[in-house]
Parts: sequence; structure tokens; C-alpha cells
Amino acid sequence: MASEIQVGLVGEAQIVVQSSHLASAIGSGRLDVFGTPAMLGLIELAAVNAVDHLLPEGSTTVGIRLDVRHLAPSPLGIAVRARAELVAVDGRRLSFTVEAFDAVEKIGEGTHERAVVDAARLLARANGKAT
Repeated sequence: MASEIQVGLVGEAQIVVQSSHLASAIGSGRLDVFGTPAMLGLIELAAVNAVDHLLPEGSTTVGIRLDVRHLAPSPLGIAVRARAELVAVDGRRLSFTVEAFDAVEKIGEGTHERAVVDAARLLARANGKAT
């Protein structure tokens, strides 16, 4: 694994909440507020942004664990930002602390783990299930 991947790396991602991000659109609830699955996706993107550009050619990371609390609702049209900080590297396993914020307050927090994998090998394994 790339020696540049070290504790302390930070990644961020942000969006403006669109109708496709709402709990009512995703199927995670009936309300027109930022859905938990959309928040989790943004958190994963923040973690990807922290490390993927440092990986060797042919490698990528995949999410293997999320433990996140959704703390507050966010309405349609508000900016939402996620932040992931790398706090541990154990071989191919990367552990992050994660947070999400809207323009007013913290809306999520927790931990996330990703594994460094060979992209071609993972795709071949997945595609093997389709035959």
C-alpha cells in the first residue's frame, strides 16, 4: 500500500440537498428531509476523497463498515458537507472518524472503515456471480 496513506489525512464532500436525496425519494422514510442513505453516501465519498488519489494504479477502496448516527434533519435546498479523518491504518484496513453538517448544525457522526482492494480482482469476483 502507498506509504503516503497515513493517519491524519482528511477528505471532504459536499452537496446541496436535491429531491433525489430526500428520505421520501430514497424509500427510507416518508418525510421530505435529507435521507440517511444519502448522508451515508456523502460520508463514504469524503473518505474516498481522503485516500483514493494516493493509491497505487489498479487499487481502490471499498466500504466495509459504517457506524453513524443521523442527528438532525436537513431540508431540500440546504448545503450539506461530510468530513472523514483517517485515524488508523491496519494493513489494508483504513479507519475513519466521520461527521456531517448542514449549513446550521452537525447532522451526523460516527466511524467508517474501508479496505484497499485490487479493483480488477474485485470486479472479476462480482461478475463471476452473474454467470
